[in-house]
Amino acid sequence: MKGFIAEFKEFLAQGNAMDLAVGVVIGGAFTAIVNALIESIINPLIALIAGQTDFSAVKIGMFPIGVLIAAVINFILIAFVVFLLVKAVNTVKEKASKKKDEPAEEAADEPAAPTQEELLAEIVDLLKAKK
Repeated sequence: MKGFIAEFKEFLAQGNAMDLAVGVVIGGAFTAIVNALIESIINPLIALIAGQTDFSAVKIGMFPIGVLIAAVINFILIAFVVFLLVKAVNTVKEKASKKKDEPAEEAADEPAAPTQEELLAEIVDLLKAKK
């Protein structure tokens, strides 16, 4: 039993549990954003185009496939919205990383500063020229 408890303590100490907890919390918040976007913008647009967003009454023979159709459409919409949000976040990250890299690029364009040896050699030459 002590081995199990020690293993559990090690698991908690590694940060895996904390990483998982943060992922779950952020995932829940992200789900709320995606659902709000779909319910408030995407579904009304579909209702304008298709006339309805509720497919639960659709049947093929005795098989009610409307719920399946609605689930597939919601999955595609959610996947598309998540794709757009991830793409937007990646674009912002790229722009931020380019801004961080710009000063380094500007410094690379400037001529390199003289080394200590070059400066010492120049000082020696100036001292010799004075004598």
